[in-house]
Amino acid sequence: MPPKRSTIKPELFPGDLSQKRFEEYLADDRLAVDCEMMGLNPRRDRLCVVQICDSSNNVSLVQILPDQKEAPLLKSLFENPEIVKIFHFARMDSLFLRYRLGISLQNVFCTKIASKLARTYTDKHGLKDLIKEFYDEILDKKNQSSDWGKKILSGDQVEYASGDVKYLISLEQKLTEILVREGRDILAREAFACLPVFNQIDWLEMPALFEH
Repeated sequence: MPPKRSTIKPELFPGDLSQKRFEEYLADDRLAVDCEMMGLNPRRDRLCVVQICDSSNNVSLVQILPDQKEAPLLKSLFENPEIVKIFHFARMDSLFLRYRLGISLQNVFCTKIASKLARTYTDKHGLKDLIKEFYDEILDKKNQSSDWGKKILSGDQVEYASGDVKYLISLEQKLTEILVREGRDILAREAFACLPVFNQIDWLEMPALFEH
């Protein structure tokens, strides 16, 4: 079954979470996280939005301001080792969080890495593919490539950004079941732990480092 539809309206925050929302998230043991950027080059493109969803479907969209270099409450939350942070394609999001806001993520679960280790019967590991298989729903990705840096986000952008995080906590559970069943759960955790190393490799623009 897909996650329950939430009637809770996403909250938008400029620059960082509110203290109240921070404390609410701090009380959870799992948070779904995603990021929207102006592009995929962290040296050129800025981080624009960080969206978060907890186990109760409380969604926050933190709009990162131009030239912003830190977000203390996001940093404290994301570096807390007691909370699992669930991403899809954590390699890219963690790269931007690290080099744009100085956040070194702790205790990460990546549904893309987990999918590649668990779902070896397919080569389709996008978030849209996972949602279609596990929930028989179609994720609308039409706003994936849009201007996330503008001051006021459109209703469609808010809906898209919220939708991207609402499935991740449930997906972590489903993928973990397969990983455990197939004996690859320890390998997955070891792969997640390598993300900070890959962040540094990506920042140095050395993608062929492990090639002959």
